[in-house]
Amino acid sequence: MTEFSTAPTQQPLTAVIVGTGFGGIGMAIKLRQAGITDFVMLEKSDQIGGTWRDNTYPGAACDVPSPLYSFSFEQDFDWPRFYSGQQDIHRYQQHCVTKYDLMPHVRPSTEVRRAAFDERRGLWEIETAQGDTLLARALITATGQLNRPAYPKIPGIASFRGRIFHSSRWDHAHELSGRRVGVVGTGASAIQFMAHVAERAGQVTLFQRTAPYVLPKPDRKITRAEHWMHRNIPLARKLVRGTVYSVFESLGVGLLKFRPVLAPLKAAWAAHLRLTIKDPALRAKLTPDYPIGCKRILFDNTYYRALAHPNVNVETGDIKGIGENYVVTDDGTKHEIDTLILGTGFAASGFLAPIEIRGRGNRELSAAWRDGAEAYLGITVSGFPNLFMLYGPNTNLGHNSIVYMLESQIQYVKEAIANLRAAPGTSFDVKTDVQNSFNAKLQHALRNTVWAEGCKSWYIAESGKIVNNWSGFTFTYRRLTSRFDIVNYQALVTVKNAIRSREDELRHPVPLYSAAATA
Repeated sequence: MTEFSTAPTQQPLTAVIVGTGFGGIGMAIKLRQAGITDFVMLEKSDQIGGTWRDNTYPGAACDVPSPLYSFSFEQDFDWPRFYSGQQDIHRYQQHCVTKYDLMPHVRPSTEVRRAAFDERRGLWEIETAQGDTLLARALITATGQLNRPAYPKIPGIASFRGRIFHSSRWDHAHELSGRRVGVVGTGASAIQFMAHVAERAGQVTLFQRTAPYVLPKPDRKITRAEHWMHRNIPLARKLVRGTVYSVFESLGVGLLKFRPVLAPLKAAWAAHLRLTIKDPALRAKLTPDYPIGCKRILFDNTYYRALAHPNVNVETGDIKGIGENYVVTDDGTKHEIDTLILGTGFAASGFLAPIEIRGRGNRELSAAWRDGAEAYLGITVSGFPNLFMLYGPNTNLGHNSIVYMLESQIQYVKEAIANLRAAPGTSFDVKTDVQNSFNAKLQHALRNTVWAEGCKSWYIAESGKIVNNWSGFTFTYRRLTSRFDIVNYQALVTVKNAIRSREDELRHPVPLYSAAATA
């Protein structure tokens, strides 16, 4: 396998990519295919993979089928299951990195601390925790929304003397057998690892704030015949992917527009709960008090069965504090525990935190986002030229594959960078009125979605603004990002006469650089 890149960079690069998850990998592949090779990928860990590298907890898996949770341009991979687990998804990412020769671009164990736009030179200065500084015309962030664990602020949590860890930092060396285990949270991670915990621990207490909608997951092994068709009949492969896409996209009708479309999903949930939980009192605890879809809909076949184990107790009271070996709930009950597992999700609305990013006029991005993150198309932010975000604000989905959304963003950013290379000395800054108009329409549309129906979720910032989810269908987003709309950007000239002098010429997209053109 090709070794990681370790050589220092002195000359300005075309781009620096931060992160090596699906976004960073896809972006790097498309840059190379466009003949652009002067870029690096900065990875804070010692290996690639992003969230699928970090989340190794038992049962970690994707809730989008494998044919769709993969790049459209890289389907040459034999998935073992229809819904793949963490190890296979990470293996797919490594396959892509190797096949497309990305390893020489990757700098492992390199964490970005600060990035500032130098208006005089039209370059981003990227400073790492290791003391290096890189220069690049474009800064592409592919850090994802689910990369920083969210730790609950519970009085006394620091006094707990047992073992405590977050699900995304699972302690595989810690033996659960016979222990009294407390689990905080009922999100996507918790429902997947609960079966593992229930089967091993002596006693389990699940501290549930809100009950999730958990539907059965139609998972199965992919047969040898299917693998053969996948490798030898391209039309069959496209048909499977297209069918999966269409089914999942149809769920958007209920989430975005017409609630009755979600009725079959709620019926499937109710049947799943009724068949797996026989105790009426426990069923009542596990019944959500909000509309289906307002929080993330979850898919799993083991969660309800795990909660029916005689050694598992579901506690719905609020946690008021934590002691040396117990958790106390609002009724004053002390629940004695030896191990505390935090299935409390991620700090999703923080986006690029904790990186300090400064744009024009030395303005800090966190200040621009004081009332909640926003961007034009979820990709660019006014006042921060040549900064491109993958999986940025309002690009998350409740009904389809984020990899599909990432491919739309990657196409847009690739064309933007081609325009930058064709116009030396120029930077592109999205116009303020364009960004404001886009986000006003987006927030107006979000008010009509199920996510605005009163429940508290990670989709919503503390200000009440929905900052994570896209307001429409994925095919609409693909249309909006199909070309770099240069007319919506201000061209900042940093080198005199380096580009065409007439401003109206910049109103038309510059053709993409091809490999031949850059040879």
